[in-house]
Amino acid sequence: MAEIPTARGTVDSGALGRVLMHEHVFVITPEVLQNFPEHWDEQLRVTDAVEKLTALKNAGIDTIVDPTVIGLGRYIPRIVEIAGKIDLNIIVATGVYTYDTVPKFFKFRGPVFPGLDVPDPMADMFIKDITEGIADTGVRAAFLKCAIDEPGMTEDVARILRAVAKAHLATGAPIMVHTVPSMHRGLEVHELLSGEGVDPSRVLLAHSGDVNDPDHLSELADLGYLLGMDRFGIDLYLPFEERVAIVATLAERGYTERMVLAHDASCYMDWIEPSYLEFSPNWHFLHITNDVLPALRERGVSDDQIDTMLIANPQQWFAPA
Repeated sequence: MAEIPTARGTVDSGALGRVLMHEHVFVITPEVLQNFPEHWDEQLRVTDAVEKLTALKNAGIDTIVDPTVIGLGRYIPRIVEIAGKIDLNIIVATGVYTYDTVPKFFKFRGPVFPGLDVPDPMADMFIKDITEGIADTGVRAAFLKCAIDEPGMTEDVARILRAVAKAHLATGAPIMVHTVPSMHRGLEVHELLSGEGVDPSRVLLAHSGDVNDPDHLSELADLGYLLGMDRFGIDLYLPFEERVAIVATLAERGYTERMVLAHDASCYMDWIEPSYLEFSPNWHFLHITNDVLPALRERGVSDDQIDTMLIANPQQWFAPA
C-alpha cells in the first residue's frame, strides 16, 4: 500500500476507508474577507467545520478529498487546525481553478510572449506542493485540480491544464478536472491531456453526474476516466431522482469501477448568500449517507458496488496498482 498525504500526516491508502471524493471545507474569497471582516468569524467558522465534519465521520465516512486550490481560497493552516480536532482524513490539492483566464500573478510570468522560451512557474509551484509541502505547513498535496467550464478550452485554461499535466508526469499525483458534461468538456480535456501523455485512468472528471446522459458518460468511462458523481444535493442542476438514476444506469452497464461519489458541499462558502441555500436543502455532507445510498439500493445497486465507489475506486486512484 502507498502512503497518502493528508492534513494530519500520511495515511496508508488501504486505511482511507469510505471516501467522499469532492468536498470542500471552505470556499472563500480572501481579499473580501480580509477587507470586510464583518463577513468572517474565524472561531465560529472553525467550530462549525469541526461539528459538521465530526457528524460526517459519525455517519460512516472516513476521508474527504478537498479540491480547494488557488482561486477557491485555499489556506492550509486553517485546515490543519480543523484536522487536528477531528477523526477524519482531509486530503488536499494543488492547482489553479479558473474558467477562462489565469490569475493576474501568472499573466506575465512564464511563456506568455511568442518566442519566449521560459518555464511556466505554475508547474514548479504544483510540484513543490506535492513533493515538499504547502508553504511552511509540512502538508503535501496529494492531487492536482484544474477546471474547464462554459468558456471552453481558452488559451489560459489550456496553459493551466498543461502545467497540471507536467506536474502529474513529474510526480505521479492524479488529476481532478472540473467539467461541464452537458457541453462534453471531458472530451476536450481528453484531447489536451492525452496529447501531453497523461493516462486517462489517472484523471477524475468532476461533476460528470450533472447530466443523465449514459451514452456520453459511458464514452468517457471507456476511455478510462474516473467519473465524479459528486454533486448530490445540488438538485437545481439535476434533480435527485435523475442523479440516482444515472449512477444506477452506469452500474448496470458495468461501470461501477469508473465512478466515485460526493456532494461538492462545504462547511462554509462565501460565494452564495446563506439564505439562498434554503433552495438546496439536500446540499450537505450527510445527504449521500442518509438519502442517496438507500435510493441506490432501491435501484438495484448492491452494497459491494457502493463499497467499490466509496472505498476501492478512491484507493485505486490515489495508489494505482
